[in-house]
Amino acid sequence: MKRNALSALIALALVGGSAAVHAQDFGNWYIAPRIGANFSDSDRQTDTSVWGGIGVGVWVNPNLAVDFEYSINNASFESNSWRRGHEWESVGLGVSARWFFGDEGAQWRPYIMGGLGMLRHAAYSGYLLNDVGYNENGWDPMATLGAGIQWNFSDNLALRGEIAARYDRDNNTRGELSDALGYTISHKTGYVDGIASVGLVYSFGHAAPAPAPTPVETPAPADCHTLDDDHDGVNNCDDRCPDTPAGTIVGPDGCPQKVVIDLRGVNFKFDRPKKGEHAIEPTLQVPTAESVAILDQAVDALNRYPDIKVELDGHTDSIGTEEYNQGLSERRAQIVADYLTSHGISADRITAVRGFGETQPIDTNSTKEGRARNRRTELKVENP
Repeated sequence: MKRNALSALIALALVGGSAAVHAQDFGNWYIAPRIGANFSDSDRQTDTSVWGGIGVGVWVNPNLAVDFEYSINNASFESNSWRRGHEWESVGLGVSARWFFGDEGAQWRPYIMGGLGMLRHAAYSGYLLNDVGYNENGWDPMATLGAGIQWNFSDNLALRGEIAARYDRDNNTRGELSDALGYTISHKTGYVDGIASVGLVYSFGHAAPAPAPTPVETPAPADCHTLDDDHDGVNNCDDRCPDTPAGTIVGPDGCPQKVVIDLRGVNFKFDRPKKGEHAIEPTLQVPTAESVAILDQAVDALNRYPDIKVELDGHTDSIGTEEYNQGLSERRAQIVADYLTSHGISADRITAVRGFGETQPIDTNSTKEGRARNRRTELKVENP
């Protein structure tokens, strides 16, 4: 890489750390205007210039985004150039792929990128330069490699910072011709330029669903509605099974009922726990403390009803193969079972630890919020 292109990589290494972008739901489209600097290959004999571009992108999956991009920069020839005083335009069209590291919802996500496309160069001020070594013969292929970091402002708006090296197989800029004074211009094919840029990313994502309304309890009237002879939590007026044993889990009619306890709020991070991972806190979606508090409430409920037994079921979202999700759901059920036993719940009260993969979603898998709710465990409680 020539000295100007190398300077670009050093310069943006200092400014790129302040820019970032947020990963959106896969399948979502976004627009990404950018601005920066083009550090020309020294053989071009053009100064560093302002570079601008705009892209239209789509998330292929939570880690891969593809952008269709247009770019332009107008560079002046260097003061010591034989063509000083004239300017040179570069217009680019291409497609780039960016691979993001880290969890889907992380605030900071570094990435690497690669792209292919075409560039057109032309003199656009002064007189035509065809007779002195500069040609306008159409488009030339280019390839780009780079890296960047992303930072999420909100669900729809993010900032992107990037450094890149661009190889331009340009054989139009310098020709093997002689100018009017007899100076020979040597032939040159291929240049490596550096590009440093920052830009906004606006995603056309989905808004989060509104929370369900909190049910309002109706005050119990007098007489039999104030009595509960079998102490099962159902008043005598509504109790159709008035003699249930103490500690029995009952339904709204006072009769024994098998209950499914959904540990709502205990949601797992994407693709966690990994194989061999045993500590539950690092696998939980933030804020972790709220999820742990719900698990502790389940421990307290099991201690208050020492005769009941439970089955633990694990579930996943739809990202990944069915075989992989089956194993992931089993690991989720097992890590919750281990949490219960490590907090004093006897292992013989857990009748089964099962995984159902992606087969029993409780919400849509088309949004990030829906997939987060599907990454869950359930307790099926059995009566004594």
